[in-house]
This record gives sequence, structure tokens and C-alpha cells, in this order.
Amino acid sequence: MHKLSQNVLSLVLMICVSLLLLSWSPALAQPPLWGIASAAPVIPHPNELAQAVQEIESLDAMRTGLASSLEGSTEAPTMQTMKEVCRPVGMRAIQLSQENGWQVKQIAKKYRNPDHAPGNLHDQIALAKFNQEPELIGFWDRETLDKQTGTRYYRRINVEASCLACHGLKDRRPQFVKDGYPQDLAYNFNVGDLRGMYAVFIPDDIQKAIQKAVN
Repeated sequence: MHKLSQNVLSLVLMICVSLLLLSWSPALAQPPLWGIASAAPVIPHPNELAQAVQEIESLDAMRTGLASSLEGSTEAPTMQTMKEVCRPVGMRAIQLSQENGWQVKQIAKKYRNPDHAPGNLHDQIALAKFNQEPELIGFWDRETLDKQTGTRYYRRINVEASCLACHGLKDRRPQFVKDGYPQDLAYNFNVGDLRGMYAVFIPDDIQKAIQKAVN
């Protein structure tokens, strides 16, 4: 697995593809130190990985911005609130998948929507890694998903103060959550906790994936 410290995450949007390949390595020490892998795997589409990092940062900024609209509100969130605050992030993830031939998902161990539950062992390992390493912002790995080989980028999602309106104490969840999500696990969070992660799978056969998404 190739780690991204906070410093690396900021730099990756500016560095060229060749530096990207040299910088992300399994031997990365604790941030902000760097290590160089003796045999880093070759990425078929390194520019796609750099683009994915940038797009996910924009997506997370959207999530933070929309959630901040709840700060200072004295009214309990409703289903309409969720449509205005949470849905745009999910819709943007779908759009990124269709436009680029990627698979963009939000995944969490303590999920609210069952569609966001970990789907395989890679998901579980990635979540455990983020949980064990609070300073780790993102990393990538080579994986096979749905019989396709590719590169998968993971980026952590932390709980912010505005998230607690819907993800705080179990007994204080909005009524629409209690009614609409009987199997809800996304509660009892504190600020700074690991909420989940974004996972972007970039298949090696990008053109085929784009064509499939278009059709």
C-alpha cells in the first residue's frame, strides 16, 4: 500500500507524473518523512490517479461546505436537509464515475445507508488502516475488483462538528433517520473520529470502463 501524508497530499496536485510514481511508496515513513520503494508497482494510468486525488479533495470540500450550513441551526434536520446536504455529494460521486470510468464510493464500517457498507476484504483492511493511523490522509494500492485489475485510491473522512447534528448521540438522531434507517449504525460519533472513506477504483482498461458507463 502506498501512503499519502498530509504534505504529500498537498504536493501531489502540483507534481508531475514521474514524481508521483517516485514519491508514493510502501516504504514511506511517518509523515512528513519520505521513503523510496525498491520495487514500486507500475501504474498504467498515473495521470488518472493524480486526477482522482484532486477530484476527491474537491468532493470532500463540497461535503464540508454543505455540512457547515447546519452549524448554528436550532431546527432538527429533516429529510429535506439530507437531500440538500448529503445527496449532492453522492450525486457528484456518481457523476465522477460516469465521466471517468472510475468506481467512486463512500464506505464506512458504521454506515447509515447499507450501500456504503464494506464490500470486500480490501475495504475492511483500508478502514482498519485509517483507524489505526489517525494521521494518514490517503493511500493507493493495486487491486482486482469485479474481475478487473486496477489502481484503488482511498481517502479518509473525519467527523466534523456539523456532522453531529445527524451522527451524534443515538438518542438524539433526527426522527427521519430513526424512521428511515432501522439498521442505522452511524451514530455516537465525536469530532475527529473516522467517519469512513472515499474509495476510487481506476481500472486498467479505462476506455472500456468509460464506454460501459456511457452505455
